[in-house]
Amino acid sequence: MLGLLNIFPLISPTTTQQTSQLNLDPWQVEEDNFPLSGTNSEKLKFFLNYAVLAPSGHNTQPWLFKMVDDVIELYADTTRALPIVDPNHRELIISCGAALFNLRLAMRHFGYQDILEIFPEPQNPNFLARISFGSKRIAKAEEHFLFRAIPKRCTNRLPFLNRQLPKSLMSELEFAASSEQAWLQVISQIIPEDDREAVINLIAKGDRLQMANPLFRQELAQWIHSGKSGSHDGITAYAQGMDERLDTIAPLISFAVRSFDLGKSQSVKDQKLAAKAPILMLLSSKHDTPQDWLAIGEALEHLLLRARIDDVWASFFNQPIQTSELRSQIQALFPENGYPQILLRLGYAKDPKPTPRRPVEEVLLNIG
Repeated sequence: MLGLLNIFPLISPTTTQQTSQLNLDPWQVEEDNFPLSGTNSEKLKFFLNYAVLAPSGHNTQPWLFKMVDDVIELYADTTRALPIVDPNHRELIISCGAALFNLRLAMRHFGYQDILEIFPEPQNPNFLARISFGSKRIAKAEEHFLFRAIPKRCTNRLPFLNRQLPKSLMSELEFAASSEQAWLQVISQIIPEDDREAVINLIAKGDRLQMANPLFRQELAQWIHSGKSGSHDGITAYAQGMDERLDTIAPLISFAVRSFDLGKSQSVKDQKLAAKAPILMLLSSKHDTPQDWLAIGEALEHLLLRARIDDVWASFFNQPIQTSELRSQIQALFPENGYPQILLRLGYAKDPKPTPRRPVEEVLLNIG
């Protein structure tokens, strides 16, 4: 959920034709290919094409799935953890919660009740959830709209247009968060002005603190890849708005991030992006446990998909939440909201190209 540092000026992306290799890309999944007459295992495997389209920090995609009979088990893949920026696996579990929401939504869309059990084995904290088929059901209209927004959602790090979001959407987003047991604080450009300015300053300070840490820079640099590298994860240069033809300089970007403290320039750019965003939003939870983090992940994806229904994009400003001293300052600004978990900006922008995703075969522990 972290954005790559916008080290280089934005360049309008091209519309390069996709190659036939992308037939294996989960972004190209088509609901018409659902195996209606297939086994439950085949159906569950198909649903995973939507689960893997969830957002994650540095695009690490830290989830694994295990199919046991007619059940899917969700595990945290700690081999993809970010020990510097996310030492307690808080954002890792939030990412898995977003994947869980997509999975459950896909089941509902195709007419199945999902039966969910979270943290079914307390002695195994990486075993996050067990999901199984329930009875047949008729999906609600909103579930169909949300489901069809899954392949349309990706993190958009481009500058947002000077266009306000409708008030009706704000109410819908607040409902989406609360329906998943999360609190949503809307920080508009007008009200409360002082709080918004304080949040923007904390974003900039978070950039400077993180980039001053060589270990943070090394961790970030490890996840910067060229889109043509064959890797199905990590952060590409084109995701930052660079022309795809320049994506091959990703190794140079990685070297620069690892070698130099770019916090000052990054903080200036993020300050501008945040100041021009029509809306900043803070997702918070009552407590700060793994159960809360998983629920926040579901709330996050619900919110992001609802926004995409109205062609609204989002990107993340989690720097002040990832830094303990700044997180406490965010919490002090909104004390009635519990523990801050995710900070977003929302608005309208040009369509970006999504970052790569691991195909289902790469995230399955086994097929039962």
